[in-house]
Amino acid sequence: MEPLKEIYNKAYVQKLTSDIKQVYPNFDVQACSKLILQPDWSALELMERKRRITESLYETLPAAYPDALAILIQVAPPYNGLEGIVFPDFVQCYGLDYWQESMDALEVLTEYSTAEFAVRPYFVKDTEKMIEQSLQWADSTNEHVRRLASEGSRPRLPWGLSVPAFKQDPAPILPILEKLKKDDSLYVRRSVANSLNDITKTHPDLFIQIANDWFGEHEDTNWIIKHASRSLLKKGDKHVLALFGYENSHTLHIQDFQFKTAAIKIGERVDFSFNLQAEVDTKLRVEYAIDYVKARGHRTRKVFKLSETAIQANEVKTYARTHAFKDLSTRKHHPGLHQLTLIVNGEEKVSVEFEVG
Repeated sequence: MEPLKEIYNKAYVQKLTSDIKQVYPNFDVQACSKLILQPDWSALELMERKRRITESLYETLPAAYPDALAILIQVAPPYNGLEGIVFPDFVQCYGLDYWQESMDALEVLTEYSTAEFAVRPYFVKDTEKMIEQSLQWADSTNEHVRRLASEGSRPRLPWGLSVPAFKQDPAPILPILEKLKKDDSLYVRRSVANSLNDITKTHPDLFIQIANDWFGEHEDTNWIIKHASRSLLKKGDKHVLALFGYENSHTLHIQDFQFKTAAIKIGERVDFSFNLQAEVDTKLRVEYAIDYVKARGHRTRKVFKLSETAIQANEVKTYARTHAFKDLSTRKHHPGLHQLTLIVNGEEKVSVEFEVG
């Protein structure tokens, strides 16, 4: 699979500079391309390449920010997804002293890719003013603009500049989320859930208060709260488990647990199976956790969901799973003593250790 950074390759640079030349005839394509494709280009990662392109455009477009911005807005529409975030990145880097022009531009550019990263410095510069802007965007008829209101204000936006004020106190963004909690667009509602999930990591008590207020209000708010609860559910938070009816763990019993692998090599797999029997009717959330050995020798846990269902009194359900220890781009395996744990409605039921070499 081609690395993600190859979204920004030589062909992309050629197309971008050519498109700019069509809009701005005085554009020096050769000079811009040379600034971008310096000898270290192949070593740059995705976001480093994006920023190199942004900085090179700044050096070769008109010196006046509004003039350069007008050109980029004309060029931007065909560039979707990650290939398009160069355009709002220009606003992020060079537009802080041109607030209204930048806000108007981001409202347009977010539809082609996303401006969620570009708004972060504006939140840092003037939090209150940016909150007001986001509340306005939350009323937009365009789902991309509404999503910008919630995604751009997330306390812990991945890849995005940190906004320490929202990690310390997420209360200012709650009116934005309140406006969007029944949005017609799943794209927007998913963003609301992501923001709430961020809040679970720093202010779980606040999230639980919101969850109790929203859950049961509407099918959309139910979905948002469930999706936002994913981190707390994996941590076995009793309040959240109870909210969704995952209780009575003491009446749920593991039987016939089969795990015969004492040692494997990296790249191999483990197989396990078990039966689960219930004493009473209850909702059921079944998970397993792997405590992975990390490069420095300590272990960290990752939880995997097996099922969410219901089980009746005296019913027995059978589970079997294969778990691979193949290296991935998102996970590297290391030798050492690992552990597998079965978790039912938040309660650890059975654990077994095995060697990975």
